[in-house]
Amino acid sequence: MGFFQDLKEDLSQAVTELVPDETVEETVIDEKQAEDDLAEIEAMLKEKEEVKKERKIDMNAIFNQPYSDEVSNITAGMTINGDITSQGSLELVGAVHGNINIAGKMSITGVIEGNSQAAEIYAESAKITGEVRSLGTVKVGHETVIIGNIFATSAVIAGAVKGDIDVHGPVVLDTTAIVMGNIKSKSVQINNGAVIEGMCSQCYADVNPTSFFDEIKKAGRKK
Repeated sequence: MGFFQDLKEDLSQAVTELVPDETVEETVIDEKQAEDDLAEIEAMLKEKEEVKKERKIDMNAIFNQPYSDEVSNITAGMTINGDITSQGSLELVGAVHGNINIAGKMSITGVIEGNSQAAEIYAESAKITGEVRSLGTVKVGHETVIIGNIFATSAVIAGAVKGDIDVHGPVVLDTTAIVMGNIKSKSVQINNGAVIEGMCSQCYADVNPTSFFDEIKKAGRKK
């Protein structure tokens, strides 16, 4: 028994000599450094979120202000990689790979790969991939192709749209219109020759069909 006890004490001493107290201190320091690094990363992420919120607020402020009479031009052969923001209007003949936020009117005969927003949007022979939002009217001319949802107050479609159309006012589908998606509007005018693959709902109409038939049903029960 004494032999094993002596062996145990010798091993303990050897371990103590091989692993000095400084190692423990270094471990504590490393853990503290890791905590500091984690706190710094969290602070950076929080700062980025605050910047995103500020940008969103600034963007909303732009669209709450009346737009200016200035008109910017993106000419044919010009390509912009990045977002565009303006309080004026825009005539786009070239190409934009990014989101566009225009406080005024936007006329498009070029290419957009990104979401678009403006007071009014007119697209003629344009190629658009992304969401289209207008505070007023959206006019999709002949030979225009839009792959994305459309949101507006009113819409006239003569081109091709692959996406849903959500309009609080009237929607007019011209003879050359091709729509693959659902339509929500106050009224829909479909001219002869237009092609639709989707559902049409006049959910913004003054008359609610469900309420109308419920009232008829209740009146019939009373009789």
